[in-house]
Amino acid sequence: MFKLAWTPEAAQDFQDLEDAAKAARANRQKKKLTTSSKQEGLFKQVFEALRKLEQNPRHPGLHTHEYRSLTNPYDKNAKVFEAYAQNRTPGAYRIFWCYGPGKQEITLIAITPHP
Repeated sequence: MFKLAWTPEAAQDFQDLEDAAKAARANRQKKKLTTSSKQEGLFKQVFEALRKLEQNPRHPGLHTHEYRSLTNPYDKNAKVFEAYAQNRTPGAYRIFWCYGPGKQEITLIAITPHP
C-alpha cells in the first residue's frame, strides 16, 4: 500500500468535487429523488480511483501511463503519471500523480477533466 500525499491544488480539486457532491445529495434528498446526481457519481468514481491508486498504482482499471506535459514537483527528471478516474466520458476526469517524496508515497498533483 502507498500513502497519498496531496499538493494544495489536488487537495482543493478533491474538496471542490466533494462539496459539489454533498450539495447535490442534499438537494436530491430535499426533493425526495432516489437517483444519484452526476456530481455524486463523479465524486464516487474519483474516490474509487484514489483507493485503487493507493493500493496498486498499476491497477488495470486506472490505465496508468506517463504524462509528459507536467513537471514532477520533487525532481524535474522524474516521471509524472496520469490515471483514469473515468473513461469513455466527455471531459473524463484524470488524476495526475508522481512517486515520492518518501518511500511508498504517491503525491497527487491534480484531479481534473481530461485536458
